[in-house]
Amino acid sequence: MKLSDFDYVLPDNLIAQYPSPKRDEARLLVVDRARGAISHDVFKNIGKYVPQKSLLVVNNSKVIPARLLGTKSRTGGEVEVFLLKQIDHHHFEAMLRPLKKIQEGELLVFSHGVQCRLVDREKKIVRFEDADVLKKLEKVGHIPLPPYIKRPDEKLDHEFYQTVYAKRMGSVAAPTAGLHFSKTLISSLKRQGHSFAEVTLHVNYGTFKPVETENILDHPMHCEEYMIPEGVEKRIAAVKKSGQKIVAVGTTSCRTLESFARSGNSQGATDLFLYPGSDFKLTDILITNFHLPRSTLLMLVSAFAGLDLVRSAYQQAVREKYRFYSYGDAMIIV
Repeated sequence: MKLSDFDYVLPDNLIAQYPSPKRDEARLLVVDRARGAISHDVFKNIGKYVPQKSLLVVNNSKVIPARLLGTKSRTGGEVEVFLLKQIDHHHFEAMLRPLKKIQEGELLVFSHGVQCRLVDREKKIVRFEDADVLKKLEKVGHIPLPPYIKRPDEKLDHEFYQTVYAKRMGSVAAPTAGLHFSKTLISSLKRQGHSFAEVTLHVNYGTFKPVETENILDHPMHCEEYMIPEGVEKRIAAVKKSGQKIVAVGTTSCRTLESFARSGNSQGATDLFLYPGSDFKLTDILITNFHLPRSTLLMLVSAFAGLDLVRSAYQQAVREKYRFYSYGDAMIIV
């Protein structure tokens, strides 16, 4: 398949810069694969489109306040350290600016007594003396908003760029489909007979890596860590056996389910690349946001719903002025 098959034109003013004031009042595009039909609603009505007694699988990964702004102790020059992946209690893989002006071993100083050193320039590894640095990041770090949100992070982002069920810290980008669920909506869906199961996939910065090869199969897919608790494994098996439906809340939950279905491993690293022609073994319904052109996430959605139907859905969303990307509106594909 060609990269150009996954392109579309989006006016800049449709890229959401702020979240909806109420999570569950975002707009909802409803895509019916069986009928090839597209309709419009509000996210809080999503229960209308979920079959009875479905299992909604959500990603409980929590976004790290991963951007640290500080100074070099040697010169006082400004530095930025963007934490990408935790290696152990002290070491992180990171992006550093300006990397060329930071010496290996040089002390970098941030607020609240947080300090680190660049210990491996080639691999871009930093070491923190404090083993509890993750706890301090809540005070020191900035929320790593995606590059298409053209503003600094604000206080509201610490709340709205996390799902209400976020627990396991480890992501540098939010599993954005889950941002639309309020506690009230979750309670309502449970009263309707649906259930929820939590899995974990830590989203890394590779999710923003653009596909640059014209043949998409030549794209080196990024790798992310995932985990499915034993009790959730059993619930998934029971749901499939009963004939009830599994709803993947977001592409991250979908990748977790489909990685497990293919490998049989309930935890590990996945570089699963889903594109048109891929089959889905566990995911029956997908809830997702709108994704960047030419992205692997758009390819996953196109694999699930069909490329032509997704093109039509995106054209309608642009025409109807839906809000796009992380803080934007949502889609459910049934």
